[in-house]
Amino acid sequence: MKNLNIIVAIATNNGIGKNNQLLWHLPADLKHFKQITSGHTVIMGRKTYDSIGKQLPNRRNIVITRRPLNIEGCEVVNSVEDALNSCNADENIFVIGGAEIYQQTLPVVNTLYLTLVHQAFEADTYFPEINKDEWLEISHEDYQPDVKNEFSYSFITLRRR
Repeated sequence: MKNLNIIVAIATNNGIGKNNQLLWHLPADLKHFKQITSGHTVIMGRKTYDSIGKQLPNRRNIVITRRPLNIEGCEVVNSVEDALNSCNADENIFVIGGAEIYQQTLPVVNTLYLTLVHQAFEADTYFPEINKDEWLEISHEDYQPDVKNEFSYSFITLRRR
């Protein structure tokens, strides 16, 4: 069985983006994201790819789009199913966005790596509701604002029960 994970930073109101951009700049979260996903496969929708603007280094990048695209350094597929079918059983796979891809994969992922930013933000894109009964919290680290990180946040790891 594939090790399928979601990694996402969410606001207290489940906001994840506005105008195809992140809602905040938290260098600690970017470092956390890089540490967790480096050396593994990342799956993203085309809008998420557009917001990043390039392939993520030291990762296998799979972009899901209905458009016929050729993206340098990335594998392009037409559906979540195609993306998952292109992965080997022993791959560690991280879904990195956006909202549509999260919605489609949440029912089948094993682990959620959440960065919870302790503030509500005006957003136009949201992470789906998490049914707490389906998940077991296996780690939780809280951080206060500092010189580089404007907001308090928590790194939370949830594993499916």
